[in-house]
Amino acid sequence: MLQKVWVSSPGSWALQESNGHHRGKKRCWKCRFVRTIIQHPCWRHAPKRSRRERMLRKIQICLCFCFVSGLLYEISLLSSSVFSYLPVAQHYLTPEQVLNLGKSIIFLETTERLEPPPLVSCSVESAARIYQDRPIILFMRGLTNETALDMNTSYAAFSLLSSMKNVFIFPLQMETIFQETPLLQWYNEVVPEQEKNWVHVSSDASRLALIWKYGGIYMDTDVISIRPIPQRSFLAAQKSRFSSNGIFGFPAHHKFVWDCMENFVLKYNGNIWGNQGPFLMTRMLKTLCNLTDFQGTEDHSCQNISFLNPQRFYPIPYPAWGRYYQVWDKSPSFNHSYALHLWNFMNRNRKVVEAGSNTLAEKLYKTYCPTTYEDLIQNAKHRDLPSPEDTE
Repeated sequence: MLQKVWVSSPGSWALQESNGHHRGKKRCWKCRFVRTIIQHPCWRHAPKRSRRERMLRKIQICLCFCFVSGLLYEISLLSSSVFSYLPVAQHYLTPEQVLNLGKSIIFLETTERLEPPPLVSCSVESAARIYQDRPIILFMRGLTNETALDMNTSYAAFSLLSSMKNVFIFPLQMETIFQETPLLQWYNEVVPEQEKNWVHVSSDASRLALIWKYGGIYMDTDVISIRPIPQRSFLAAQKSRFSSNGIFGFPAHHKFVWDCMENFVLKYNGNIWGNQGPFLMTRMLKTLCNLTDFQGTEDHSCQNISFLNPQRFYPIPYPAWGRYYQVWDKSPSFNHSYALHLWNFMNRNRKVVEAGSNTLAEKLYKTYCPTTYEDLIQNAKHRDLPSPEDTE
């Protein structure tokens, strides 16, 4: 049952006397009530009271105690109700209202699936834990306003993620996102059914439009956050002289992102994987700077854009992606990393995190997305339970 909660302006809970009190003017009824009940004259000078008056005084004191206790109880109920209704209000916020808060962490799911797999859940949860003061938004192509109404009861992963106070799950409406950007004309002309890499191309376009309009950080759904990224305008080097687009961040209306959208349309070729993604970021960065090899763990800077060392997000390069799913004699510390990209595109969903496997990926789940990991364990237990047919 929904209730309306009215919260007064800051400071209105403080009991204050108006200036009129000091001038002998009429007091408010609350002050007169409290003062009448609790005010005791000096017993030495007070006239001797009758038994009846003493009894009335005791009753007044008891009423005062009940009044104060009730007031404190109501305040405690109000405070608890405000916090308990925050998740309810969360579901009625629009994407624009959340994005306009600024500094969002944005994830995209451009397939039609409605049940995020454990790696997606881990990516979102880890970001929610690392960036507790920032909105974490998962946009899903398969989600509509109708499915959003009962997503908590229909899909287990929705319940897990939406229970986190700073996580928001919204439908991905590309036509709305591309409004007032160079990508709108391209979107109106392209035929998704004829596109070889539509899932990836549409994701490449959507992330650019969202970051340009609202600012923040975009992350792929196979990126596990391990510590905050200090830079505001940055690209992530996948290797020397080559930029990824799996994670990047800019303030709203940054010129570099606008130029990337224009080049996306000008040099569009959906048949070449990555042409609108990492190759786009790399060729646009090269127009600004002469890229050089990284030495050690230092970052590069290019016209106020930080080009972050591969160690920040790609300490395990893509040819060695399978090492995340192996058992290490000694797990790496990742002291120079802000997040870890698990290369799910290379994995093709062949390898998964299994409870008790002691792989590097399992250890990352335990540390950075423990709720997802616990859910993984519970699902494994349910799978191992004998079915009713087996017990007969």
